[in-house]
Amino acid sequence: MTTSAAPAGPLRIGLVGAGPWARMTHAPALASHPGAVLTGVWGRRPEAAQALAAAHGTDAYTGEAGIDALLEASDAVAFAVPPDIQAPLAARAARTGRHLLLDKPVATTVAGAREAAEAAEGAGVASVVFCTLRFAEGTAGWVAEQAAAGGWFTARAQWIGALFAPGSESEFGASPWRREKGGLWDVGPHALSVLIPVLGDVTRVVAAPGPADAVHLLLRHTSGASSTVTLALDAPSAATGTEVEFRGERGVSALPVGGGDALGAFHAAVDALGEAARTGVPHPCDVRFGLRLTEILADAEVQIGRA
Repeated sequence: MTTSAAPAGPLRIGLVGAGPWARMTHAPALASHPGAVLTGVWGRRPEAAQALAAAHGTDAYTGEAGIDALLEASDAVAFAVPPDIQAPLAARAARTGRHLLLDKPVATTVAGAREAAEAAEGAGVASVVFCTLRFAEGTAGWVAEQAAAGGWFTARAQWIGALFAPGSESEFGASPWRREKGGLWDVGPHALSVLIPVLGDVTRVVAAPGPADAVHLLLRHTSGASSTVTLALDAPSAATGTEVEFRGERGVSALPVGGGDALGAFHAAVDALGEAARTGVPHPCDVRFGLRLTEILADAEVQIGRA
């Protein structure tokens, strides 16, 4: 397969999305990255796209014609839109030869994620899925260390948030797709993105619903190890927290606290995309990995009766 080449100079990256995540992380990270140029911001709401583009000295785009114009001006596209809007736009961008910097999950349907993955593979473009802990300083190295150590017997992961709790000030609480899909789809990719590199791919999923949007997963991995996962966005404020713990031959290893900021992690993801585009070597956290995450989560969703 021929990989679409990266330019000799800075990677020209267009941003699709103008909501809170794009405003807090994607746009400032792209605008400040020494190896990238933010070529523009496309948004479904023209006023949001214009405000974010103006804040970073770039152009605003909207509508169907705007997507085409942004692609024409860019070597790669970063996405900060709901997953089932992201997937067809990513496939469209890949077919024009643009590299992809995707948010997690790639899609909430296997068909949507597969379309994006097959488009990227067919066009020979590079891709990276921004699973934060795989790129954040302090956690990316830790994940790699646990994978290299091996000998793990079991693992436990909890991603518990209170996004919809009374008094929550998070802008993400107004996200329709998060309210509909809950913690399984929003924070499930984070948990899997840490467990799978260390324990191997998932060979069996057993899922059970908990209170509110909570989901409990029991996973078997190719290494023979098992893991348990608890995911929620709608827990009481006092119950929140993120933990990952591996237990095995070398004892217990826990996810470092405060692994790094999202801006720094996104900078690292841009670096990873540029490296994959230059070398043609797929990144471990690429769109194919994103498809696998979707397959696992879709299986769990069917089991808990929320599909």
